[in-house]
Amino acid sequence: MIRTACPLDCWDACAITCDPDRPEKLVATPGHPMHNGALCALLNKHIHETPRIERPRIDGREVSMAEALDAVAEAMKESPPLLWRGSGNLGVMQGVTNLLMERLGGTLTHGSLCDGAGAAGILEGRGIHLQLPPEQIAKAEVVVVWGRNLPVTNAHLMPFIEGKKLVVIDPVRTRLAEKADLHIQIKPRSDVYLALLLARFLTMEDTQNDAWLEKWGTEFDEFYDFTRSFRIKVLLEYMGLSLDDIGDLLTYLQRDRVVFLVGAGVQKYSIGHYTLWAIDSLAATLGFFGREGCGVSYLGSSRQGFADPFAVKVPTVPMATTPFEKFDTVLVQGGNPAESMPCSQRVIQSLKQVENLIYFGLYENETSRLARIVIPAKSFLEKNDLRLSYGHQYVEPMRKAMEGAFGISEYDFTAELFRRLGLEGLKSEEAYLTEWLDQCPEIEGQRVLPDYDPLPYAEGFGEEGGEEFVFMDDFDDDFEEVKRFRKARFAKKGFDEGPIEAYWLLTPKQSKSLNTQFVRSERVHLPPSAGFAEGERVRVVSEWGECELEAHIDARLRRDCVLIPAGTIGVNRLTPPILSEEGDAACYQELKVTLERIEG
Repeated sequence: MIRTACPLDCWDACAITCDPDRPEKLVATPGHPMHNGALCALLNKHIHETPRIERPRIDGREVSMAEALDAVAEAMKESPPLLWRGSGNLGVMQGVTNLLMERLGGTLTHGSLCDGAGAAGILEGRGIHLQLPPEQIAKAEVVVVWGRNLPVTNAHLMPFIEGKKLVVIDPVRTRLAEKADLHIQIKPRSDVYLALLLARFLTMEDTQNDAWLEKWGTEFDEFYDFTRSFRIKVLLEYMGLSLDDIGDLLTYLQRDRVVFLVGAGVQKYSIGHYTLWAIDSLAATLGFFGREGCGVSYLGSSRQGFADPFAVKVPTVPMATTPFEKFDTVLVQGGNPAESMPCSQRVIQSLKQVENLIYFGLYENETSRLARIVIPAKSFLEKNDLRLSYGHQYVEPMRKAMEGAFGISEYDFTAELFRRLGLEGLKSEEAYLTEWLDQCPEIEGQRVLPDYDPLPYAEGFGEEGGEEFVFMDDFDDDFEEVKRFRKARFAKKGFDEGPIEAYWLLTPKQSKSLNTQFVRSERVHLPPSAGFAEGERVRVVSEWGECELEAHIDARLRRDCVLIPAGTIGVNRLTPPILSEEGDAACYQELKVTLERIEG
């Protein structure tokens, strides 16, 4: 039996054990702190059933691996390449191709398609982003799940919240929300306002944590003055909430030990960094940092604290709006920008202008079908690697469990190109893995991240600790939605009454697909009030594009929302090619869509 870890882009980062004779029968590694003995369908079923790319191709013609690598080397000789890396595999060795880009004068991407805006907001307040250990979540009295669907995206955290008072803040009445003690079905893109109003009401009731604030938040009075700049009645009406809703929420927040589990959905907007900064400022108002059973959990920076052997200084372009057409040679590694980037019709046209588009990955997708050169990759069971986590502190070596009949690993791909291009300086794969692992301390037989802190921020904030929390003190929101609401409200019109002309688009993850891999949906979830029938064909339209999907009537939705799961075929024809104000992140939900009935 070989112990390894799941490579998929997921909070849980499961430790698994593989029988080399039956690699399709993976089991959760017994005794690991972060699982309950079960593995998801992606790992147990879909990852084995999805056909892989087996043969390299050049211009649609199957060739040998040697011929394909020769073609890659020739393309990279002609002009400095761009590397666009996806998150299909989260092992650290994926980063070794950075070294190739550095030697060739190539370009990488910065920012993210996922969590960058929220991460930027956390840095505004805390100065450094330390993960909240699950053990602290287990000590809480109240768990506030804010825009995060744990059973789908973080199932192995469920045992840690058992027996707690549970509050769910989400536009969708998820299964978790149905089980919660309180569900606040908030309007999309209004989380920042809710956090600021809650902080204001807590202070009005004189329930802020003065002792904590005197030590770590002496600028709190300025923050309170800032929260007073927002009109309570207008914002309550805009969010669709009442004073009773606020009062119910405050009852739970005023407990001694409260944790916020925040998902990526709350920050998929141009103002996404403000949302996490506001939630952090709310938590700081109550002194919920550096205390047992308290804190704010968000996707952590798993590489923080490492001396990264693959860190390079090269030019970069934004990942979410990459101008592929400006490069003659583009290497797409483990990703599918033609379908996963916003405004995919624009992306496809941009990719078609690349002379040498190289796809390096496991599965066929929209990008591989556009590529001139296709290189099949090894699966995680066929190579050595190291798995870090953005959801917990544990580090797992990924040991090779079987020989692969085809494909090439990221390290071997890089080594072959170093040789073909006459480059020097690449260390052995074992040396790099040792360099990563040696930085991970061992605690009770388990390797952990270098920056692991069992009680984050107990000694203050900032890179070195000892600094105060920086409260949110500005909010520049130019989004027309709030302005239109204010106009309607002051004109005494029923802004949220009558038929809906345009719907907020929600794009959460689903259980059967991940990052355009595996079983992808072709449905749009609609509220019953939208007036469509189950199974009816619907044209969904935004200013950026349109797609046709099958209607699924979903009573869990607010009447002003439609839901199209991330990875759904065609969803990113709708989404905008813009970056968040901070963090250079994609803004998948910064839009409304209209619905059209397809006749015939």
